[in-house]
Amino acid sequence: MSADITMPQLSDTMTEGTLVKWLKKEGDRINSGDMIAEIETDKAVMEMEVFDSGVVAALMIAEGDKAGVGSVLAVIATGSENPVDVKKKVSAAKSQPAGASPVSREEVAATRKPAATATSIAPNFARASTGEIREPDNVGHGATRQQAVAVPPLHHEGNGGDRLRVSPLARRIAEQRNIDLQSLTGSGPGGRIVRQDVLNIQPASRSASPPLPTAPAPVGNGQTQVIPLTKMRSAIAKSLQASKQNIPHFYETIDVDVEDVVKLRVKLNEILEPEKIRVSIGDFVSKAVASALLRHPALNATFNGSEVTRFGDVNLGIAVAVPDGLIVPVLRNIHLMGLKEIRQRSADLVDRARAQRLKQDEMTGGTFTVSNLGTYGIREFSAIINPPQVAILAVAAAEKRAVVRGEQIVARTMLSLTLSADHRIVDGATAADFLKTLKILLEQPGLMLV
Repeated sequence: MSADITMPQLSDTMTEGTLVKWLKKEGDRINSGDMIAEIETDKAVMEMEVFDSGVVAALMIAEGDKAGVGSVLAVIATGSENPVDVKKKVSAAKSQPAGASPVSREEVAATRKPAATATSIAPNFARASTGEIREPDNVGHGATRQQAVAVPPLHHEGNGGDRLRVSPLARRIAEQRNIDLQSLTGSGPGGRIVRQDVLNIQPASRSASPPLPTAPAPVGNGQTQVIPLTKMRSAIAKSLQASKQNIPHFYETIDVDVEDVVKLRVKLNEILEPEKIRVSIGDFVSKAVASALLRHPALNATFNGSEVTRFGDVNLGIAVAVPDGLIVPVLRNIHLMGLKEIRQRSADLVDRARAQRLKQDEMTGGTFTVSNLGTYGIREFSAIINPPQVAILAVAAAEKRAVVRGEQIVARTMLSLTLSADHRIVDGATAADFLKTLKILLEQPGLMLV
């Protein structure tokens, strides 16, 4: 018998997805657990996993096409049947005009397994959704099969008028890295520029002085520009609005002296230089947050409207800016990690988040979130809570400030931290105790080791 591979529903807002790239072609052998395609939803680009073994008999839609939730994307010949015969039957059923005899369709269906529903596939079949600040994602139920909707192929005109074919993922990475697609030669089918072509380009070395941030093309005098919201931006807009409207935020800010952290960081990076690992002040903050949350479980919690769930493990969400908005990959069990592992794991998560290559379990299940704008030089800011979590920490830039020590004014490296908390669940004193612990751990970093 053959098996249908269908478009899963990965969130309550998803109604369709875009087939970004096929990872297998017709005639390829595929085993249970293999990835067959990359799919773009309203939240992220993710890989699809299959649960049947066999031979890919038919790919039902082309790269760049959209398909509704439940639509058949591919058919796998799982038994002793000839994949060529399976494709002929599938093609015949697809091209059969409306009103044709139902007997022929039943004959085709008899040789195929029922299409897996979005409910059965979603938790494992496509391991991704964004972790952006959003409402909790719930797997949809009872999804109906929909016919795939074709969209124009993804390309743009080259310098000579030729069409430059680019995959959606490659285009997104190129925009994020400011890479000129015209300078690349595609290695994909028909010269298509794919993700690896862009990733192979080494970024330009940084100049001594920081460059101005890349800005979009200005709007001309007397002109207007209308920009439709992307799927991701629409989801973020809806979720942020719901968070601010439904959650009574309150904010507390504390200044932390991280002079000892800076000195310790220098020593650690000298030791880790042979491994080409450089820990950041943000890594110290993440470690301190994990330690503080274990002491203050009221902040390491979620709230569903009727009950609070506190967690014994810390799964730290790390807010990451991407070209289309914001996503929050989750560093699971960070309380069990040392600084070296935190640096390696968080750097990997951030890189794959920006490349839209995260798995579902890396973007769900967070118990607390950190948003860090220190690299932008921001002195202080407040973040919006990522429901169903009950708090989020905003980390600003570490900078030299004039502070009073005893009777003298001295220069110290200071860091401002702002906690946003849900006042339905967290009281002001509880939040203040958490920040007090966080301050002690960062000002005496050796305490994080005991």
